[in-house]
Amino acid sequence: MSAYNIVSIAGSDPSGGAGIQADLKAFSAHGTYGMTVITALTAQSTRGVTGVHGVPVDFVNQQMDTLLTDATVHAVKVGMLATAEITEAVADAITRYELRNVVVDPVMVAKSGDRLLEPSAVKALRTRLLPLADLITPNLPESADLLDEPEAADLAAMRAQAERLLELGPRRVLLKGGHLPGEESVDVLVSRDSGPVEFRAARVATRNTHGTGCTLSSSIAALLPQRPDAATAVADAKAYLTEAIRRADEIDAGGGQGPVHHFHPWW
Repeated sequence: MSAYNIVSIAGSDPSGGAGIQADLKAFSAHGTYGMTVITALTAQSTRGVTGVHGVPVDFVNQQMDTLLTDATVHAVKVGMLATAEITEAVADAITRYELRNVVVDPVMVAKSGDRLLEPSAVKALRTRLLPLADLITPNLPESADLLDEPEAADLAAMRAQAERLLELGPRRVLLKGGHLPGEESVDVLVSRDSGPVEFRAARVATRNTHGTGCTLSSSIAALLPQRPDAATAVADAKAYLTEAIRRADEIDAGGGQGPVHHFHPWW
């Protein structure tokens, strides 16, 4: 019997590299049972997004109520929300069902450059959802969008932005530095409870990085109930993702930016 049930509230990626498909793979890789609430359908491949069809908010609510009145949920990963109405509904459900270990990946723009969150929803994300999060995992473009300021160009600016994101209300912020140049990928964790922690990994030379943000946030959500503290969960999730990226070229799923290798420990 699985000890932990983790739910992903996110969009669907038919290519399997990101969204709920990536989340379910990551949940399984970390020995947990994955559940989902689908917020949007996308038409996408490794080459980009060609369409987004939002799920009506009433049906998102129906999915959440039906699931959360039945299942015990130990952690939540929140990804693509698409609209302000869905963002508000998810925030209401987190409060109503007193959900814990809430990891919010503020999915705004796909790696292809396609926008996945309506501009009108950014305010709802800032004011309603982030204050309910135990941990948020923005990358540098998302951080700049949330703070309405230029993108951080170095590690010092990253640290400063992470602290300002903490002022929006989440308990912890993991600001991902993968967009910075250099031989290492550096992420910065700041918390209301402790000082900043940096996580470093060698940068892997591959174009197959589709779904890295989804995979990291869902891995953290799966590990939070299993680890003694958030920093350990983040460290273990980053180590898992780094190896999944290193072995990403073993997967042939299309001609563009391919997925990471979620099941590298077994295949």
